[in-house]
Amino acid sequence: MTKHSKEEKMEAFGRFLDILDELREKCPWDKKQTNESLRTNTIEETYELCDAIIKNDIDGIRKELGDVLLHIAFYAKIAEEKDQFDIADVCHSLCDKLIYRHPHVFGDTDAATSNQVEQNWEQLKLKEKGGNKTVLEGVPSALPAMVKAHRIQDKARNVGFDWEERSQVWEKVKEEFQELQTEIENMETDKMEAEFGDLLFSIINAGRLYKINPENALERTNQKFIRRFNYLEQHTIQQGRNLKDMTLSEMDAIWDEAKKKGL
Repeated sequence: MTKHSKEEKMEAFGRFLDILDELREKCPWDKKQTNESLRTNTIEETYELCDAIIKNDIDGIRKELGDVLLHIAFYAKIAEEKDQFDIADVCHSLCDKLIYRHPHVFGDTDAATSNQVEQNWEQLKLKEKGGNKTVLEGVPSALPAMVKAHRIQDKARNVGFDWEERSQVWEKVKEEFQELQTEIENMETDKMEAEFGDLLFSIINAGRLYKINPENALERTNQKFIRRFNYLEQHTIQQGRNLKDMTLSEMDAIWDEAKKKGL
């Protein structure tokens, strides 16, 4: 990797902004984009970045960060054309927020641990002009349910709403599992779904308490299942057979082979 000076970084950012300006003026596709038309692409690019991160694909992370940066600058460019704000305003707003929310760095507040930093952060957000009026207000409603659950629990923790000992969470997990079993036996669909949600929420809470990110953990399992199932499928094709014609025990045997191979 080439080490770049601050001046070289600023030059690269300026080059990028110049290219975006030219594309906005001369490219038919870039010229017609709006906040609304870019939104779904922004979501897609964010997920692609997350995918590269979970795979530890360094080249992929670099590439996807560029795509996300493009979208950030594009939104600022559109706002500039409407005389609303520009990329400098975005940067200054971010800098002001970072300074305000880090009084332990830029002021005289003490914060010896990351937990204290997070607690101070939430309190400062509540005090900000135009900021969150309630503890959970800052959790975006459009977040995927699992990510949202983790974020809700984390924010509640920052104001002291949490288990005294993290091991206590397992009793809650057991309780929710038993309640789900009861509703499954009764076969009441709506109550089964409600209790299943409670169980998932409690498991996500357990993950948070033990520093396990549930989204990352589940995605690792997703990728592991894909690798093993692909092995099963390819092995079956090589034998000239169809998965639908195989018994579960036959499939399990090949699945175990995949596990032994470290897939």
